[in-house]
Amino acid sequence: MIDVALLRSDPGGLAESFRRRGLTVDVDALVLLDEERRRARAAAEDLRASQNRAGKEIARLSGDEKVAAIAAMAELAEQYRTALADADALDFRFESQWMPLPNPPHSSVPVGHGEQDNVEIRRWGELPSFGFDPADHIDIGERLGIIDMERAAKVSGSRFAYLKGQAVFLEFALVQWALGRLAAEGFTPVVPPVLVRDPALFGTGFFPGAREQVYAVGVSDGEGNVTSDDMYLVGTAEVPLAAMLADEILPIADLPMRFAGFSTCFRREAGTYGKDTRGIFRVHQFDKVEMFAFVDPERSWEEHEYLVSVEESLVQALGIPYRVVDVCTGDLGDSAAKKYDIEGWFPGQGAYREITSCSNTTDYQARRLRIRCRGDGGTSIAHTLNGTAVAVGRTLIAILENNQQSDGSVIVPEVLQTTMGRDRLTP
Repeated sequence: MIDVALLRSDPGGLAESFRRRGLTVDVDALVLLDEERRRARAAAEDLRASQNRAGKEIARLSGDEKVAAIAAMAELAEQYRTALADADALDFRFESQWMPLPNPPHSSVPVGHGEQDNVEIRRWGELPSFGFDPADHIDIGERLGIIDMERAAKVSGSRFAYLKGQAVFLEFALVQWALGRLAAEGFTPVVPPVLVRDPALFGTGFFPGAREQVYAVGVSDGEGNVTSDDMYLVGTAEVPLAAMLADEILPIADLPMRFAGFSTCFRREAGTYGKDTRGIFRVHQFDKVEMFAFVDPERSWEEHEYLVSVEESLVQALGIPYRVVDVCTGDLGDSAAKKYDIEGWFPGQGAYREITSCSNTTDYQARRLRIRCRGDGGTSIAHTLNGTAVAVGRTLIAILENNQQSDGSVIVPEVLQTTMGRDRLTP
C-alpha cells in the first residue's frame, strides 16, 4: 500500500509514476475524495466531542433543564451515528480505490510495456559450444528417464510433471547446497506454511490484483458446489515469510533480518495459454528457495544490490551462463518498486530465460502488514525485499541443457557432486 502522505504532498509525482507503469489513474479525483473523507471524519469527531461535553453538563442540571438536555443529547447521538456512518462509507470508497494501486516505480526503472523492454545490464559466462545439435530438457529428461510429462498430464492435467530417479536426487542436492550457502551468509532457513489466509496475500500485494493466479482451497459436496475455506496455496514463499512478522515492531539494531524459505509453490498461470507449454519451464507446481529480507528503510537499496549479488554467486557456482536485466515499468509486479531478473542461457531454446528475480518492495508490503522498525529516531515502516535463490525446475532445465554430452549423459555441476554422490547423470 502506498503511503497516503504521497497523495497529499506530491499528487503530480504520483500521477506520473502511474503513467510510467502504463496506468490511467484519476489522481485528482483521489485527492478530492481523500479531502472529503477527512472532512467527514473531522465532522464526526466534532459531534463526538459535543456529546462528551453535553454529557458532563447534564450531571449538573436538574428538572426541566435536564430533560431538555437529555433530549438534545439524544439528537446529538443520532447526528453522530449518521456522521460516523458517512465517514466510514467515504473511507471505504477511498480505500477500495487506493489499496489496489501499485507501488510507484523507482526513478531508475526503465519505462516499457513488457519483458521485451527490459534492459540488459551485464552478462556472465561463455555460452556452451556443442559438437552436435543441443536437445531441450524434455528430450534429455526422457532419454535419462527422469522427467515424465505424459503420465503427469494423465493424473493432474497439463503443466504438471513427475521428476524421477536421478532428477530427484539432483533437486535435493541443489536445495541442500543453496540453503547451506545462504545459511553461511546469515540467512535463517525456514520451511513455511504453503496454505495461507486472505490477509497474507492481501498484505504482500498479491490480492486483489493477482487473485486469478492463486489457487483457492475449498470443500466440494460432489455436486459441483464448493464451500471456501478462506485458504490459498502460495505461489512463492515470499507470502508466508513476509506475513510471519505482521503486526510486529522490529528493533533496527536487529536488522536486516534475512530468511531463506524452501517451499512448494502453486500458480494457476492464468493468461499464459499456449505459452511455454513444452516441458517444466512454466508449470502449476514447482519447488523454490526464496530469500526474504526485512531491512532499515535507509538501507533497502543497498540490500537490493546485495541480494542480487547472492543470486549471481549461486548461478555462477552452478556454471550457468546468464545475463542480468533491469525490469521495465510494464513488467513490474504491483508490489515492486524495482526488480532485477537473472536470465539463464537455455541452449534448447537458444535464448536467455528468467531463472531468478529480485525485488525491492520498499514499504509497500510492510505498510499493509503493519510491520514497523524502531530506532533512536523513532518508529517507521520497515522495508521488505525478496529474491529467488533457486527456482528448482528452471535451474534443472539450465543444468540439463548446458551440461549435456554427446553420449546422452549430463555433467553434474561440481558444487553438487559430493551431495549427489556422482559426477554425471547417465541414461
